Amino acid sequence: MSKICRITNKTSNNGYKVSHSHVKTKRIQNVNLQIKRIWSQKQKRWIKIKISTKAIKSLYKLSLSI
Repeated sequence: MSKICRITNKTSNNGYKVSHSHVKTKRIQNVNLQIKRIWSQKQKRWIKIKISTKAIKSLYKLSLSI
C-alpha cells in the first residue's frame, strides 16, 4: 500500500534522528494517513479513500465534496 494522500499528493519526508550526542541517523517522517468515507456528488455514492488529516480538516472547513 502506498503512503500517498490521494487529494494533496503528500508523501513521506526524509530527515534525521538526532541523539543526545548529536549523532545523526536517517529516518522517514510518514504522512498521517486515514481511510475516510466521503460522499461523491459526481458518482452519487460513498468513496473510501486514503487521505491525510490535513486534507480531512480542509474538507470539513471548506465543506467540499469530491
